[in-house]
Amino acid sequence: MGKTISVHSFRGGTGKSNITANLATYCAMQGARVGVIDTDIQSPGVHVIFGLGNKKLKYTLNDFLFKKCDIDAVAVDLSKPLKISDGKLFVFPAALDANEITKVLREGYEVTTMSEGFSEIMGVKKLDYLFIDTHPGLNEETFLSIALSDILFVILRPDEQDYLGTAVTLEISKKFEIPKIYLIGNKLLPKYKAKEVEKKLSKTFHVPVAGIFYFSEDFADAASKDVFIVNHPDHMFTNVIKEIYGHLIED
Repeated sequence: MGKTISVHSFRGGTGKSNITANLATYCAMQGARVGVIDTDIQSPGVHVIFGLGNKKLKYTLNDFLFKKCDIDAVAVDLSKPLKISDGKLFVFPAALDANEITKVLREGYEVTTMSEGFSEIMGVKKLDYLFIDTHPGLNEETFLSIALSDILFVILRPDEQDYLGTAVTLEISKKFEIPKIYLIGNKLLPKYKAKEVEKKLSKTFHVPVAGIFYFSEDFADAASKDVFIVNHPDHMFTNVIKEIYGHLIED
């Protein structure tokens, strides 16, 4: 049975979508069948990292939510473009379109339809991992994604607002009795030692830390134009992705 993995943050701008895209891609590179679904319907973006930002998509997650197509029709197989030979990577993009976003904000959608889509994706695509890129903050859609997760990664930066918001997020998440919850630190300044920050986070939040990313000019310069690890296999960012992957295969 495949695992559902939610990647969440209390605030936007934490690097959540980039980490999701890179971790999912690395899993597929190791031979897994992987899906990535963008549930941040109000401000979608993970598909841009996969090179789909300017592509005309026949169907999006929005079409599925409004019952215009099956969830399988939304899937975009990116295995070949990303040079994935043994595994598979399917992306389920949300619509980056003003009219579609306005419709969602105005009309909403049935949250149960989304959960049904998760189950259908797992079965139809025979996935080992389904990564859910959540909407930042706490709302009904986010609670659904978190509640259905086998593993939850919560991303935070060394920022007081992130710390306080993460505390609330974890307090609520633990009530859902998710089997595994991990923290991921991001954008750590070079003057700090990752191991010391890891100990501090683990002690403060009583949750294990899966990995900590330093702020990287190389990564910032890439500007979300592509999946970073594909072209930078030996970068320190990629090394942390591998570290986080290690926690996935342990569970």
